Amino acid sequence: MINFKVVSRVLGIGPKKGQRAYYAEPKSITKFSANWLVERIVRETSLSEGDVRNVLVTLRNIFIEVIKLGASLDLGDIFSIRTAIPSKMEAKEEDVCATSLKKPRVIVTWKDSIRQALKKIEVEVDNEKRKEEKKKKKKEEGGIGQHGN
Repeated sequence: MINFKVVSRVLGIGPKKGQRAYYAEPKSITKFSANWLVERIVRETSLSEGDVRNVLVTLRNIFIEVIKLGASLDLGDIFSIRTAIPSKMEAKEEDVCATSLKKPRVIVTWKDSIRQALKKIEVEVDNEKRKEEKKKKKKEEGGIGQHGN
């Protein structure tokens, strides 16, 4: 369960510039460390801590190599990554060159099992104002029903 709180800020750009807007923000972010990951893998497999750390370092090195090649890599049932370098639109064909290219990015595409897990995330927004409005509506409805009898 991810709990959210309502926060506000004044918009700095766009047609609503200068107006106050409200949005939901996580109350706290749960972070798992690399050490947690290593311990979890060691606990659930027959690998030693050193083996797991070596695999993670090797995987990082493989990611770097694949990215430098501008290639893609499929990690089975977890995700695939690919390197993408978008290009700016130029007015003339002869203006298209290496400087027309934007900043390189890595695109992560989650596999179906992960996408299904994303759909199952439970969320709750702690909005005091909304709770107060619901209480007022219930009182009003209850009051009307009593007078109507």
